Amino acid sequence: MFDVFGSVKGLLKLDSVCIDNNVFRLHYKATVITLVAFSLLVTSRQYIGDPIDCIVDEIPLHVMDTYCWIYSTFTIPDRSGLVGKDMVQPGVSGHIEGKDEVKYHKYYQWVCFTLFFQAILFYIPRYLWKNWEGGRIKMLVLDLNCPVVSEDCKSDRRKLLVDYITSNLHMQNFYAYRFFLCEVLNFINVFGQIYFMDFFLDGEFTTYGSDVVRFTEMEPEERIDPMSKVFPKVTKCTFHKYGPSGSVQKFDGLCVLPLNIVNEKIYVFLWFWFIILAILSALSLAYRLAVILSPKLRYVLLRARSRLSPQEQVKIISDKCQIGDWFVLYQLGKNMDPLVYKQLIADLASKVQGKENV
Repeated sequence: MFDVFGSVKGLLKLDSVCIDNNVFRLHYKATVITLVAFSLLVTSRQYIGDPIDCIVDEIPLHVMDTYCWIYSTFTIPDRSGLVGKDMVQPGVSGHIEGKDEVKYHKYYQWVCFTLFFQAILFYIPRYLWKNWEGGRIKMLVLDLNCPVVSEDCKSDRRKLLVDYITSNLHMQNFYAYRFFLCEVLNFINVFGQIYFMDFFLDGEFTTYGSDVVRFTEMEPEERIDPMSKVFPKVTKCTFHKYGPSGSVQKFDGLCVLPLNIVNEKIYVFLWFWFIILAILSALSLAYRLAVILSPKLRYVLLRARSRLSPQEQVKIISDKCQIGDWFVLYQLGKNMDPLVYKQLIADLASKVQGKENV
């Protein structure tokens, strides 16, 4: 198992300096790792075996397997009956060509690729923000997130930081709004991917998780497994070839799809995960909008971040800060030692107040 998922371990590395927030990290860390791991899992024959196994008379099995994998298999959705008597599996029975509705299943060829593509889409806002941010917070922290620094060094670095903040006062808004744009992109992306998966699974994904929950609550004799409907384990495949006289012969085969026992669990998990992530992203955007519109809320948040500092000092700074200045200070508070941050607030308040009194 470690061999399969060993390549994912590099994504687990934590950054020494935090330049975003927890909801943002759920998008580019947790979701990307999950999607890449699932993409690797569905390509691992060590745990699943062959992705498709078909049986049919007179056709070599390896030829039938390859043909049905390439050209897809199908079920008959309207056919229902007693499994073992009327049919071998739900949707797998005799049918009349041209009269019975036939549903083709081609998605299983693309699951590993779509999962990996989705992982890339989830990483794009992070990639944009990392490039736009350009290491600014890491540069400003100046190793003040490490408590083992001499007092003289701390004092010099605090002075540099205070000078930078005061000289760039009211010039950081564009920096902050680019981060807010990436948060909006995260929200758009997660909703877009829900509908993308719905399109990929023929309109079955948006209700897939709720259907599975309802299925578990039904009486056993009334149950129709929605997972078997979306990800059938047994399907049909029709092979055509020329007979001895040159006429076209048709061979009906049964195909077992072991891969779908994994796919159905993957997409149940993704349904719940994407719904949770969409809700958290929406709440995060509502919070961000409140922060942008309410200077009082920004003061409360900065006060909470610099809890060791006197209220008057935080008030002086908050009154002078626009949204960009507040955002930089708030990000610094995440990454600096609390005692160092307390002194930075004191130095900054003194300098801001000194400028007012000049």
